[in-house]
Amino acid sequence: MALHHIGFVVVSIEKTVDRFARSISAQWDGQIIADPLQGVRVTFLRSITSPNESLIELVEPAGDKSPVQNFLKRGGGLHHLCYEVDSLAAQLQLSRTLGGLVVRQPMPAVAFGGREIAWVYTADKLLTEYLERR
Repeated sequence: MALHHIGFVVVSIEKTVDRFARSISAQWDGQIIADPLQGVRVTFLRSITSPNESLIELVEPAGDKSPVQNFLKRGGGLHHLCYEVDSLAAQLQLSRTLGGLVVRQPMPAVAFGGREIAWVYTADKLLTEYLERR
């Protein structure tokens, strides 16, 4: 398991990304990805000094029914950690064994070329996204 990215919920990617990138010495490729299955728009920032490190994801609700809308109403900010795993099924079983609650079953993610993701609240209430390796 490897940390793939850290997700932050923001009101608007376009209004936030430049300031956010400057504040953490990151670069942005200008790409915003719409994911209708998750009801969000996302973009990724990469460290200027350590480009092979984990990414930062900015997540914007794509409408009033977006699953991150309520989080944004409470102020947004740090939302989740995403780990890349060899087997999504095995990770979800382990998470359940450790007291985690699967809150979104596996689904393809547009931002990752259709690779499957799933969402789990850990026993300590950390929202975790798992991304299956190819």
